[in-house]
Amino acid sequence: MGSRHRARTIAMQSLYEWDFNGCKDENIDEIINHNIKEFGPKLKDDEFIRKLVKGCLEKRNIIDPIIEKCAPEWPLEQVTLVDRNILRLGIFELMFSDYKEVPPKVAINEAIEIAKAYGGESSSRFVNGVLGTVYREMGEPMKNDQKKSQKEKKETKSQKINSEDSSKTEKTKTNGK
Repeated sequence: MGSRHRARTIAMQSLYEWDFNGCKDENIDEIINHNIKEFGPKLKDDEFIRKLVKGCLEKRNIIDPIIEKCAPEWPLEQVTLVDRNILRLGIFELMFSDYKEVPPKVAINEAIEIAKAYGGESSSRFVNGVLGTVYREMGEPMKNDQKKSQKEKKETKSQKINSEDSSKTEKTKTNGK
């Protein structure tokens, strides 16, 4: 398991514990410290975990209504604790992270993987559906960049092949004379 993935998992576990124990913000540092010690003692950088958890809590007045809007059949208090906190993490990363550090597709995929590991049978589909809706509502940031990047890679590969063909042709002409 990669260190960023493990950090996200610990962040989700910390948010889960915070939520389960009554959403008391004053306990969050103790919860994070305990979970890092318990589940990530060898992590070199625990600042990412703190950034995720505290960011989710600071932005929950924005994040929670988005969850309710994008999953209208499920009032927030009826969404399972695990799914609710995975969604908080995913939406926080989608909306408030630097896209160079965490591209939107990475944020969505990481949330889905955590849902598969810790959620119920349909958690990954639910998380994917909600985060997909959020991503589309945001205007699908970086979607064209990703397509452009793939197109550029293909063009570069094509140029390289054409260049190699030209070199072979030149060698043939030179060797044939």
